[in-house]
Amino acid sequence: MTADVRAWTPAGREHPVTTPYPFSAVVGLDDLRLALLLTSVSPAVGGVLVRGEKGTAKSTVVRALASLLPPVTVVRGCRFACDPAAPDPECPDGPHAADTPATYRPATLVELPVGATEDRVVGTLDIQRALADGVKAYEPGLLAAAHRGVLYVDEVNLLPDHLVDLLLDAAAMGRAHVERDGVSVKHAARFLLVGTMNPEEGEPRPQLVDRFGLVVTVAAPRDAGLRAEVVRRRLAYEADSEAFAARFAADEREYAARIAAARAVLPAVELPDAELDRIARICLAYGVDGMRADIVVARCAVAMAAWHGRDRVTAADVADAARLALPHRRRTDPLDPPGTDEERLDQALEEAERQAQEEAAQEPEGPEGDDGPDSGPDGPDGSPDGGPDGGGPGGGPGGGPLPGDPQTGGDAPGPVEESDAPQGSGPGSAAPAQAGPAFRPRALRISARGEGGHAGKRSPAYARRGRVVGSRKPVGKLAGAPHLPATLRAALHRGALQGAARELPPGAARELPPGAGREVSQGAALPAAFPSERESAAAVPGNALIGGRGGMRVEPRDLREAIHVGREANLVLFVVDASGSMAARKRMTLVKTAVLSLLRDAYQRRDRIGMITFRGSDADVVLPPTSSHEVGVMRLAALRTGGRTPLAAGLRAAARTIATERRRDPRRRPLLIVVTDGRATSGPDPLKLAPALSGVPAVVVDCESGPIRLGLARRLAAALQADVMPLEQLEAATGRAVPAASGDRSYRRAA
Repeated sequence: MTADVRAWTPAGREHPVTTPYPFSAVVGLDDLRLALLLTSVSPAVGGVLVRGEKGTAKSTVVRALASLLPPVTVVRGCRFACDPAAPDPECPDGPHAADTPATYRPATLVELPVGATEDRVVGTLDIQRALADGVKAYEPGLLAAAHRGVLYVDEVNLLPDHLVDLLLDAAAMGRAHVERDGVSVKHAARFLLVGTMNPEEGEPRPQLVDRFGLVVTVAAPRDAGLRAEVVRRRLAYEADSEAFAARFAADEREYAARIAAARAVLPAVELPDAELDRIARICLAYGVDGMRADIVVARCAVAMAAWHGRDRVTAADVADAARLALPHRRRTDPLDPPGTDEERLDQALEEAERQAQEEAAQEPEGPEGDDGPDSGPDGPDGSPDGGPDGGGPGGGPGGGPLPGDPQTGGDAPGPVEESDAPQGSGPGSAAPAQAGPAFRPRALRISARGEGGHAGKRSPAYARRGRVVGSRKPVGKLAGAPHLPATLRAALHRGALQGAARELPPGAARELPPGAGREVSQGAALPAAFPSERESAAAVPGNALIGGRGGMRVEPRDLREAIHVGREANLVLFVVDASGSMAARKRMTLVKTAVLSLLRDAYQRRDRIGMITFRGSDADVVLPPTSSHEVGVMRLAALRTGGRTPLAAGLRAAARTIATERRRDPRRRPLLIVVTDGRATSGPDPLKLAPALSGVPAVVVDCESGPIRLGLARRLAAALQADVMPLEQLEAATGRAVPAASGDRSYRRAA
């Protein structure tokens, strides 16, 4: 493993390092290297998702892989990298003749940035050329550029879900199908898909993770010698990258030769029925959903055998493949911790082995080859030696961090207990209350329309997709879909004005008709001073019409883009009362159940979340704003109650947190949810803190119960200009429309 450290000159400028870091120079990371090599041998495995903390060489290893892939022969001038020996019959640049000139080039590494849009990924209609030249031109996207190469997606967990779905569909089918902007195109898109992510920035949906073939978790080495070797190699690389790469050139060539040889023997590798049955038993024992796991393990086991030069899959191949392909498929609830149940996987492997031995004992003669795998993994193939063999994830338990390392799932509860221990151990504090089953809460939204926020499913906002509400002139290149009716209206207006100007006598004043030059939104009527389309056709032949055939001339300046209104994701900040009053009459159980339900709702709406609790004499930001909703569930479960009620401290902490997040991400609007009964028994008057939260959309969840209620939460909501909702009314009524947080509500606004 090597950290992705940059070289700096004494003046603070970067050295231009052009030679990529060698794949074979990476220290450790046997699981990651093996997963990438197996996917290089057989892209049908389905790609690799790399999870790891910052500075663990995730990007370095992926970028180094491209130099190991065999070069490709492509049709000269083909934008879709067609193979001359077997060109794609549906290639948009085809058909290609048999004698078409070819060229030889290395496999490409295409990087997909986090801010990429759908039209940049799949390609789109070149609208500027279509209007200027009158041709229907298709502009290829990144999927076409990555064909027969590597598509690398850094921070894949931050990509919009529809883009990740699109990438995984193309990787699984080997083709990209574009149906947008009047373009219908199909082209080949076979590539090695690799995604990296930092779990601290949030987990992707389990449905998306399941579609990656292999998932590997990496971590920094805990051995001082290994860490020193990482730094030693990195410094040598930065001092002279070419000399450093030359030291590992022989290992790089060996890796490349083994990948090419494994690809050649892959079609001839046999998967015996006994090992296929073993795969099915392992998947059943591990409790995975669907059939994708069985298929991926089978493909990975075949690639494993080909990589080790065998023509037959063994039990060791199946076990190693299962350790790479199964652990991430156990997380069925999106709010479950993402860690790996390594013990459960070991039990599944042992159970499958026991059943295989029992079936073999019942037969007079075992199937050919069954006695070999029982003796254990092959020595040379299972032992990590730092060379091209790499080492299997289970071929040696010491072959690199398994996906169950404490960094992924086990560490999160630790700091919670540690930080809460002083509060929970004091007098007057109670043991953490348990939340009940989550329910579907009412939809809480910001009524005001946002300006181009992050795509989500909560509050209305102008977006790149959604309901069309108008049109506008594009600034520079077209940013979204064209608004065809507005474009035609603009062309009609321009033609009418030009025709009227030509009909005026020389020297006459040229007055524009009323409303000329104004932007016309969708559905607006044409001004009365403008002639109708039929009148313009007769009055302005050759300009508004083309050749008298009834066609309208559209110029680039007539282009209008559509204005869409969709939904955005927000920052949902919870401020929860954890004082002693919340422990009465099991109120905290109801509060935790309500907050858990709102957390699940925030996950489904793609929101970021944060949590502040107040008790004793101060407030605590137990969860800074994050996309890791599962961490929020764990922090909520560890929440204790007790002490006085410093409500003002909770509001002050909320104001500071929102101000910080606004500076960090001005596009994301906050939604404040205060869960309290309104009592304040410590600190200043909370109503005096209301100006600090002016303009912040908020909802006060009133936790007051009993026959006598003081209405303090309602007074707080009035000061915050927020909506108020009794705790018992938070659950959405079944079969009824869910009300928004502003507008027509069944719950009452504070007055």
